[in-house]
Amino acid sequence: MVQFLKVAAFLVSGFLVSPPAAAGDFGDWYEPERGTQERRDLMDAVRPIAEWQLGAPVQFVVTELRVYEDIAFAMLTAQRPGGGDIDLDTSPLAWRVELNVDYMDGARYDVLYRKSGNMWVAVEWSLGATDAWWAWEHTCEAFYEVIPEWCQ
Repeated sequence: MVQFLKVAAFLVSGFLVSPPAAAGDFGDWYEPERGTQERRDLMDAVRPIAEWQLGAPVQFVVTELRVYEDIAFAMLTAQRPGGGDIDLDTSPLAWRVELNVDYMDGARYDVLYRKSGNMWVAVEWSLGATDAWWAWEHTCEAFYEVIPEWCQ
């Protein structure tokens, strides 16, 4: 019985100290390196949308950026160059529509991209979403390789 408990403790301890899932553990996607043209192209594909909604200029802090062949997924936080916060209450979007920032997750963009020729295009996006809107059947069919953990 003592031997069994030692083996059980060893096995459990291995699970407890296992490293968290790393990029690519769920699929074959990769994150474009900082400073690469591909990363700039992905940010530039969503920048006009963000500047139309939040006012220019906009810089992004990347939380997630995943590319697989001709599809990509990003979680980005918009800010002013140098790290300045964006006041959603005074943004152009707030002037044009009724915007309740209490129900938003800040100036955070979730973006799905497709590559068209040599250009990345932001085909679906949201600002301040508080749920995983991309985790529905049709989106999972088209973008599974870059969002597999949400499509289980």
